[in-house]
Amino acid sequence: MSDRSLRGMRLGAQSMETEAGVEPAARQRVEYRCEDGEQVFVIFAAEADIPATWMSKTGKIAKLVNGDVAEEESNEKPVRTHWDMLLERRSIDELETILKDRLDKLRTTRGAAQAALKG
Repeated sequence: MSDRSLRGMRLGAQSMETEAGVEPAARQRVEYRCEDGEQVFVIFAAEADIPATWMSKTGKIAKLVNGDVAEEESNEKPVRTHWDMLLERRSIDELETILKDRLDKLRTTRGAAQAALKG
């Protein structure tokens, strides 16, 4: 039998591989600072994009210290709400007319239902 017996070993809990010859990925340590002076250090991969702000463990927003970060461009479209899209298709007068018609129809059907329950 081999001299490296697996008997009594917790398989899966411990690896039989060694870390010899394994080179970890290049990393960089980045410093952030809150307005009250709290320092936050975060480790990123060397090729990672570094964000301009980071939330500390205390929930405060920390800003990057001594970093070359491209400013975020505001080429994004503004968020369109349901109301904005509705106003692209209809005028306020049209919407008021439609609302009045729907409310009248709803009141009519409710009135008929209540009359049927009473009668």
